[in-house]
Amino acid sequence: MSNHIWHPHVTVAALAFQDNQFLLVEEEIRASIYLNQPAGHLEPGESLIEAVARECLEETGYHFRPTALVGIYQWALPAEDITYLRFSFAGDVLKHEPDRPLDHGIIAPRWLTLEAIRASKERHRSPMVLRCVEDYLAGHRLPLTTITHYA
Repeated sequence: MSNHIWHPHVTVAALAFQDNQFLLVEEEIRASIYLNQPAGHLEPGESLIEAVARECLEETGYHFRPTALVGIYQWALPAEDITYLRFSFAGDVLKHEPDRPLDHGIIAPRWLTLEAIRASKERHRSPMVLRCVEDYLAGHRLPLTTITHYA
């Protein structure tokens, strides 16, 4: 019996859609180039809504205002003993700081159409990338009041 205490990695992802394109990031991880939504881990003391706005800004230079919860996704990587619990948010980009330094590993933000996202499936960081986009386009939306944060 192991003394290992399992816990999921709680992450957030931003789904910004404008002019028929989604905001993604191109990032380098372990010498490979991937596409992902602006996403990252929940940090101590912050709400999920604060986390998604912060992650989008840090990874793209875009200020993001979440407007709805698109879905909650669970993805396990048994070989790495990791399970991700992702909260994906639809929202609006308010302004862009193109000269803002981006997080380590981020190459650049990319605006891609659904067709381009589907065509680049082998470069997606996880199966959640396309699924979140498809759920967004299918109209999946829960109000932000679905989430209660106790400070």
